[in-house]
Amino acid sequence: MLGQRASFWVAAAVVAHTIWTSAAPAMTYPLYAVEWGLNTTQTAAIFAIYPIVVVGMLICFGDISDYIGRRTTMLLGLAASFLGVMLFAVAPDLLWIYIGRGFMGIGVGLSAGPATAAMIEFSAAGQAKKASAITTVAQSAGLALATLIGGALIEYAPLPTRLNFWLLLVIIALIFGAAWFLPRHTSAEAKGRWRPKTPAIPRELLPVFISSAAAVSSAYAIGALGLSLGAQIARDLIGSGNVLLNGATLAVFAFSSGATGLVAKGLASRPAITLGVVASASGMGLLAWSVAEHSLAIFMAFLMMAGMAYCLMFMGGLGLINMYAPTHHRGGTLSALYLVAYLVQGGFALTLGSVAAHWSLATAIDAGAVVILLVSLFGVFSVLLGARTRALA
Repeated sequence: MLGQRASFWVAAAVVAHTIWTSAAPAMTYPLYAVEWGLNTTQTAAIFAIYPIVVVGMLICFGDISDYIGRRTTMLLGLAASFLGVMLFAVAPDLLWIYIGRGFMGIGVGLSAGPATAAMIEFSAAGQAKKASAITTVAQSAGLALATLIGGALIEYAPLPTRLNFWLLLVIIALIFGAAWFLPRHTSAEAKGRWRPKTPAIPRELLPVFISSAAAVSSAYAIGALGLSLGAQIARDLIGSGNVLLNGATLAVFAFSSGATGLVAKGLASRPAITLGVVASASGMGLLAWSVAEHSLAIFMAFLMMAGMAYCLMFMGGLGLINMYAPTHHRGGTLSALYLVAYLVQGGFALTLGSVAAHWSLATAIDAGAVVILLVSLFGVFSVLLGARTRALA
């Protein structure tokens, strides 16, 4: 059985796998469209299946790790991710891709919340803020690996629609092997028998949960804006068909987010969210400017600022909920947090895509920026109001 420190880093690897798995197919969609003659609706459906399945898993199984343990739930999630990636690696037609994307959603839906909770529980006493920061860094690492390694293999290696997924299969197998040796039980296990149900938030935790969910949802919306339309913007701005170059451009978002997490790991939740709102506002302005000027330099500045905003909002929201969530409800509470964030991200990305298709890319960006700012401002307002209420109590 692994020790506390090793268990912490294995849980971080599981977190990284969730982002890598979710982002891995993104750059192969155009290849599928050419190879199988897919239309826009069929390609959009590949994307849509994933958040739908993730949300369904979080609704039905969000608190299961509180009952059967973090290790067992993470192993089930990794196994589902492995099956999904394997189907992508051997897919002969679109149906296999749909089924594989569904299994990816099952894997991430099962493992995202428990892995985050495990990082908190395996961290040293009083290190919850550090664990939240490293969770953000792990997500950034998963995204960077997906865009850079995937882009390189698609552009320069044989089997452009296959080799990327074969490599990811090996990575998931290694993480599964390491997770097998995690402690079999944690102190967070709830009493009684588990049954499928929507994750419940304790009444006294609801105000904190709303603040935290607003911050994390803002972060996920920023990610949706940058990544769902980022490839299209990068292609238009760069004017390059090189998949590695376009992937490296998007990786700036991940590197900025990870670097911010390392620098700001000691920052308290309230100032982190406040600074995240400032970075978000600056980033949205840079994005609109880059599209208007068709400037790669300004677009890169947007990606850096968006990565900072994502990190600060996610880290602040996660740190806030970790301070107050009771241990025996932590798995369900974090799954409910991810449930709200994935609902926002999936709906936001699909709406932006629809606006871009029916009107223009610039219109979608402007509308998305306004929505992100409103949600971000609501998040920081609720955090400040909650702090004032607790001070007066």
